[in-house]
Amino acid sequence: MQIEPRIFKFLNKQKLVVFTCLFIITLVGIGVVFSTPIWDYNTEREDIYYIWLEGKRILSGENPYARILLGDMRDNDKYATYFPLFYLLSALTQLLGFKEYSAWVYLWRHVFLFFNLGISYLIFYQFYNKMMLIFGFFASFFWLLNRWTIHVTQIAHIDFVGLFFLLFSLAIFHKHKRLSFLLFGLSLSLKQIAIFLLPLYLIWTWQESEKNKLESTVKSLLLILIIPIITSLPFIIWNAEGFFKSIIFSATRSPAGHLGVPSIDELIGLVIPEFVGIKAKLPMLLIMSLVFIGAIKRQIGIYTSVLLTMFVFVDFNSVLFRQYLCWVVPFIPLAIGDTMSTNRQDYKTK
Repeated sequence: MQIEPRIFKFLNKQKLVVFTCLFIITLVGIGVVFSTPIWDYNTEREDIYYIWLEGKRILSGENPYARILLGDMRDNDKYATYFPLFYLLSALTQLLGFKEYSAWVYLWRHVFLFFNLGISYLIFYQFYNKMMLIFGFFASFFWLLNRWTIHVTQIAHIDFVGLFFLLFSLAIFHKHKRLSFLLFGLSLSLKQIAIFLLPLYLIWTWQESEKNKLESTVKSLLLILIIPIITSLPFIIWNAEGFFKSIIFSATRSPAGHLGVPSIDELIGLVIPEFVGIKAKLPMLLIMSLVFIGAIKRQIGIYTSVLLTMFVFVDFNSVLFRQYLCWVVPFIPLAIGDTMSTNRQDYKTK
């Protein structure tokens, strides 16, 4: 008769611990923003300004993807290179009354802060579920306080939204696969920087399917692509050439001048001038394929696979921007946590 009250006491204690931890994390996250001059930074020369501008163009009846047809597919003129979902959200919020850039970016700064905190909660909860409370705090603060997260907060870029849905997708992959696929597709629809993780999702699906592996893998691919396709279809119908050229522009643009740190394809291009565009991605894709082979052979876990893939992208991609680094940061403690959890299980079985 004493068991039930004890269970309720234990559950209530757990809830209190979780609430207290998340409250502390929230205070730290909000404190960083409001106790520093981060939000005073002028973003009118940053990418977020041009996202606002693309939304304004949509409302005035202009196709944001058409401008690229006037370029050479090498030099950037602030083209619309993302899938259209965030451009549509930009237009929608302007339609709701946030027409001036200052008011619009002020609104979105609060939205980005919400997703920034959401990322820290997702990271913490991964470790809390593994009974690794202290490391959960470390990982959350590692995310909130590192220079790359602060930089993205400062320039008010959209990365936190896409990264949140990617982390959410990975967190529920084993238990809720269909929703996980949709969330991954949503992440790509907002910013397709995680597109190189698509082979991993298909590999994991194939491995975990007990029967009809091919059918399950094809269905997972369709679920991942459904949101990007639906949101892109109006723009494809509007101007297919402009849309597809804009999307692939990131793979063809000139690698010169990105933080003064040359990529391997840029150096090869200095010796072999023809080594440009899509073919210049071969070194990155070859290195990345080794990660995929490791995943196929089950030599590395989910978060380690993601970490290595994103690291290869950052270190080998022709184009490098500071905000790319924030797509690596969460997976460093998560991959280490996977290894720590495995080692603890192995220790217990000995």
